[in-house]
Amino acid sequence: MSNISASSRSFNPLKLLSKIGLDGFILALLGMILLAYLWPEGGLGEGTFSLSNLANYGVSLIFFFYGLRLSKEKLKAGLTNWRLHIVVHVSTFILFPVLVLIAKTFLGNADNQMVWMGVFFLSTLPSTVSSSVVMVSIAEGNIPAAIFNASISSILGVFITPLWMQVVNTAAEGGENHLGDIMGKLMLQVLLPVIVGIVLNKYGGAWAESKKKFLRYFDQTTILIIVYTAFCESFDQHLFSNLSWGDLLMLSVGMLALFFTGYFIITGVCNLLGFNREDRITAVFCGSKKSLVHGTVMSKVLFTNSAALGILLLPLMLYHALQLIVVSVIAQRMAAQHHLSEGTTLTN
Repeated sequence: MSNISASSRSFNPLKLLSKIGLDGFILALLGMILLAYLWPEGGLGEGTFSLSNLANYGVSLIFFFYGLRLSKEKLKAGLTNWRLHIVVHVSTFILFPVLVLIAKTFLGNADNQMVWMGVFFLSTLPSTVSSSVVMVSIAEGNIPAAIFNASISSILGVFITPLWMQVVNTAAEGGENHLGDIMGKLMLQVLLPVIVGIVLNKYGGAWAESKKKFLRYFDQTTILIIVYTAFCESFDQHLFSNLSWGDLLMLSVGMLALFFTGYFIITGVCNLLGFNREDRITAVFCGSKKSLVHGTVMSKVLFTNSAALGILLLPLMLYHALQLIVVSVIAQRMAAQHHLSEGTTLTN
């Protein structure tokens, strides 16, 4: 009887959800969408202290603190493995956009152009930094290379993501080229704070590392505000009225298909190039993940004042949630298999 009561007390549903990658942040994202549906007025305000403007200030602080924690030593540690770097960045910025463009050629239709734009936007985004490094660490891959590639990916994304979006938008609409204005805004809001943070790393880097948990919560809170305001506008304009539950299910399946297609192609390339186990793990995790932080930030610049921002962010949010769940399971399985093979080798 005591054993049963002890096991029931030890059962923690949040811990179980965390094991499969479904953490509190993803649940909070879902909560923000629900809140936006029930109370869209809360995110529609304008002015200096509106939620939308507060999120803009928060974005610059996110990237400042990111730069503050990014020491030159961390970057130098992963600098030499150029073949791995090429695989990661070609996968991130070329493979995924090309896969989406191919899929759109065969599957696209005129009724869901905004959703397709959101899918293509997510495909052009840089790799996520923190979760890429965490998953590489769990799977026991090449951690210095993961830090280097995820960090460089974030910087490259400031230039490559808007370039992809401008090329596709101009080709589709024959519109004006606003690339210079867009990059200027992103450099001011994203790149400049990162550079300032890196410069100040030797003064505040240790403090930023010691406050890593608090800074993560700050990042997540800023993203939640951006997601809330984006969905408030979309719900207020009734832009989700044409999306059914079946559409959401198909979109989720599509996001899983995109992830696994990229994952297996990257794995095949790594095998052809003869990568060792550690480099292969880093390549597939850094090359297949997409950053929700950069996506929410860039969406506000690339799709300024668009009421459809909620729809444009929907594929990214689905991909983000699914990639965390899937990669968490894969990483833990890789680590378990590695320990098993090491044990077998030692026994022999």
